[in-house]
Amino acid sequence: MTRSERTSYSLREIAERFGGEIAGDPEIRVRQVATLESATPDTITFLANDRYLPQLRTTRARAVIVSESALSATRLPRIVCANPYAYFARVSTLFNPLRPPQPGVHATAVIDSSAAIAESVEIGPYVVIGRSARIEEGSVIGAGCYVGDEVVIGTHTRLFPHVTVYHGCVIGDRVMLHSGVVIGADGFGIAMEEGRWLKVPQIGRVMIGNDVEIGANTTVDRGALDDTVIEEGAKLDNQIQIAHNVRIGAHTAIAGCAAIAGSTKIGRYCRIGGASGISGHLTLVDHVVISAFTLITKSIDRPGTYTGAYAFEPHGEWRKNAAQLRHLNKLVQRVRALEKKPAQPKRRKP
Repeated sequence: MTRSERTSYSLREIAERFGGEIAGDPEIRVRQVATLESATPDTITFLANDRYLPQLRTTRARAVIVSESALSATRLPRIVCANPYAYFARVSTLFNPLRPPQPGVHATAVIDSSAAIAESVEIGPYVVIGRSARIEEGSVIGAGCYVGDEVVIGTHTRLFPHVTVYHGCVIGDRVMLHSGVVIGADGFGIAMEEGRWLKVPQIGRVMIGNDVEIGANTTVDRGALDDTVIEEGAKLDNQIQIAHNVRIGAHTAIAGCAAIAGSTKIGRYCRIGGASGISGHLTLVDHVVISAFTLITKSIDRPGTYTGAYAFEPHGEWRKNAAQLRHLNKLVQRVRALEKKPAQPKRRKP
């Protein structure tokens, strides 16, 4: 859809949908959202951080979404709300809706006769759907997807091209799985016997709650015995590894390239930074924030922010400091030994 083809909305119409107070002309109409810097006269922008106030003063946008504290920072027509970034997200969704499903099955799709597929589902080219699979109303299965035996996919869920869902997994309503996602591959279960690895069968499933979104090339392994579970509203970025029997709490967000080892339980409303690693068999309570590049090796029983990244510095200095870190334990032992020695009385000067 081109910009000229998009439906325009007045500020009054937007506020009627999403709330907020209007300052300025409520009949101003906009067709799209934009950043402060790239905005054009037919767009609405937003200010969520005071560091961008200089850009607000020079923006070409026709209107702006601001907080109460920034009400007087511009004379542009504006919608005033408590959370400008969340408000912007809703407005952007209004202007940029997903393409609605086109009900029907492409001629190249291969669907087992025992599969139950609602009439309103869209099945794209070269899709394969296995025995006794079930796909509910309004879902979209993109080109080249594989849906295994006895998989259940809820209503209005969207699998983008080349998603793989292994047998027995259950996916809720309004879920989005981006290209390359693999749901239900075997977890990494192996046992050593007489110098050789034995595979441990992975007989659990993956259970994904409603309103979950999983980014491209992320993998969620099936449980070894129990299920791997991603609760409702969780958001996973691209290229994340979720191992077997992990549980991700509701509304937790995980950034790209993070890895969570087996049987770890992440609480609700947690935020896991990019490239973080969380060891196996741990528990993180609700409302934990893990900074990027942090390695978690112990359970966390208190909400808060946890950081373990070693700050970068010029390479030569980093090597010197890294070498000193190797001797840190020896230094600690020397300090403890010195602390145990009785204090020597001070000598009086003659």
